[in-house]
Amino acid sequence: MYRIAMEKLLKWKQSQRRKPLIIEGARQVGKTWLMKEFGRQAYADTVYINFEFNTRMAELFASDLDTERLLMGLELYADRKIDPDHTLLIFDEVQEVPRALASLKYFYENAPRYHIVCAGSLLGIAMHQGTSFPVGKVDFLKLYPLSFKEFLMATGKERFARLLDKQDFPMIAGFKQTYIDALKHYYFVGGMPEAVQSFADNKDFHQVREIQKRILAAYEQDFSKHAPHEIVPRLRMVWNSIPSQLAKENKKFIYGLVRQGARAKDYETAILWLSDCGLVHKVSRVHTAGVPLKAYEDLKAFKLFALDVGILGCMAGLGQRTLLDGNDLFVEFKGALTEQYVCQQLKTVEDLAVYYYTNNRGSCEVDFVVDTGEQIVPVEVKAEVNLRAKSLKTYGEKFSPQVSVRTSMSDYKKEDWLVNLPLYAIEQIGKL
Repeated sequence: MYRIAMEKLLKWKQSQRRKPLIIEGARQVGKTWLMKEFGRQAYADTVYINFEFNTRMAELFASDLDTERLLMGLELYADRKIDPDHTLLIFDEVQEVPRALASLKYFYENAPRYHIVCAGSLLGIAMHQGTSFPVGKVDFLKLYPLSFKEFLMATGKERFARLLDKQDFPMIAGFKQTYIDALKHYYFVGGMPEAVQSFADNKDFHQVREIQKRILAAYEQDFSKHAPHEIVPRLRMVWNSIPSQLAKENKKFIYGLVRQGARAKDYETAILWLSDCGLVHKVSRVHTAGVPLKAYEDLKAFKLFALDVGILGCMAGLGQRTLLDGNDLFVEFKGALTEQYVCQQLKTVEDLAVYYYTNNRGSCEVDFVVDTGEQIVPVEVKAEVNLRAKSLKTYGEKFSPQVSVRTSMSDYKKEDWLVNLPLYAIEQIGKL
C-alpha cells in the first residue's frame, strides 16, 4: 500500500540534521506498518521494540538514561548488534514508558548517528500530561488515514492519481465519471488502512462496514482504558454527537447538542483529549483574513470533524445504497459528509493551516479558510454541481483574496476571481 509519508521518511533518513522522529496519529491509521515497511525498504536491519506491557524495557529505561548503557540493553534485548548507520530502531507505543520518550533528547545529543523512529497512538495525551518531553530534540511527522489520492493508488487507479498530480484538467474531465465513482466509494470506505485493504481485495462493502465497527469499538475501549475516569461519559457524549453536529446547517459545535444545558467548561477537557488522540479535527473560526490566520482565531467557536469520512458514515449508520445511489432523505447529510471529506484532505496537505470564517453578524460563512504561509485562500464546499458562491463573493468583496476556491462535482474552471476545483482534486489546492 503506497503512503505519501514514505517519501518524507526517506528524506528524513538522508537529512544531515536528522533527529529522532516521532510519528503522531490516531490508532489504526497505519503507523506500525509504515515504520516496519520503511525499515524493510531503506535499511539493512530493523530492530522493532513494542513498549506496551514490556516490563523489561520499562526496567531498562527506569534508571539512568546513559545512551551507551541503553544501547547495550537494546542490543541484548534484540540479540544482535545495532549498526548506527544501517539499522532502524523502532520504538512503538513509546508513551507507555515515558522515560523512553525522555531518552530521545540524549540519543540526539550523544548518539546522533542512530536512526530512531517512534510512534504511539496516545502520544498526544502523554505530551499533555507533563511527560518530560525532549522539546527541540525530535522531528515530528503526522500520519492521517489514507487521502483520496492514496485511496486511488491502493485500489489500482495509480494512473488516475498521477493525472491529478499533473493537473491536466481537460484530460481529467474526460474521465470524470471514474473519479466520481471512486469518490463515492471513498465516502463509504474512508481511509483507514484495514478498510481500504479489504475493499481493494474484495470490493465488499459489508466487510468494510464490519471493520469500521471494530475500529469504533476499539476507540470506545480506549476511552475507558486510558482517559481520566471522570471525563469518560463526557468523551462518549462529545464523540457520539459529531454526526448530529455536522448535520446542522451551521456546523459550529453546539454544546447543547451534546446534552441539554451543557456548558463549555464541562466538555473542554473531553474535546482536548479527543483532539490529542487524533480522533477529531478541531477547526476554529476566524473573523478576519490576516496572515497568519492563527492570530485571528476565535477559541470559543469551532467545528469538530471526525478523523475519517468512512468512520463518520459508520457512526451515522449510513447504508451503502443510500450513499452510492443517492436518496432524498440523504440530501441534508450529504453536505456534512462532503465537508468532512474536504477537511480530511486539507489536513493531509503539508504546511496548510485550516480554519473557517464567519462575519460578526453571521450573515456570511465560508466553509474553510486556509493559510498557506504566504496567502489566505477561502474554500467553499458544494456537495453537487451547485455553482452559486454568494458567501465567497461577499468574502471576496471584503478581503480581496488573490484566489478563491469553490470545490464541487463540476469540472475545473478558472474565472477572474474564482477557481472551481473538482472535489476529487481538492488535494491539489496547495499547488494552485
